[in-house]
Amino acid sequence: MIKSILTTYLLIFLVLIGCNNKVIIMKNGLIIEDKLIGEGNVAEQYSIVTVHYSGRLQSGKYFDSTNEIGREPFRFTLGAGQVIKGWDQGLIGMKVGGKRKLTIPPSLGYEDRDMGVIPPNSTLIFVIELIEVE
Repeated sequence: MIKSILTTYLLIFLVLIGCNNKVIIMKNGLIIEDKLIGEGNVAEQYSIVTVHYSGRLQSGKYFDSTNEIGREPFRFTLGAGQVIKGWDQGLIGMKVGGKRKLTIPPSLGYEDRDMGVIPPNSTLIFVIELIEVE
């Protein structure tokens, strides 16, 4: 638990100082890859964030996106358990205007639950654009 917290703080520190290493592999299997580092406000624990996202399985099969016509961006409180653990952990330290790819192992996703289009024990891949931090 303490190692996970320290790793999260290290990630935030590296993002804030503009580290050139754009791929971070966490001990829990979460892979964080900054595609574009934003220049706006930083997403912190319990920030209300608004994002656009696209999700697919490791096989490449698409399952969801807010980029579809008629879809609104997704708004939630970061770190409050309103989303899967991989999002709660993987978006901390991201800046508005940034785009981040998260590769989320089953333990930080839906685990062994069958979510219909998402089979049990699936590794999930999301590309997330941070639009707003409140």
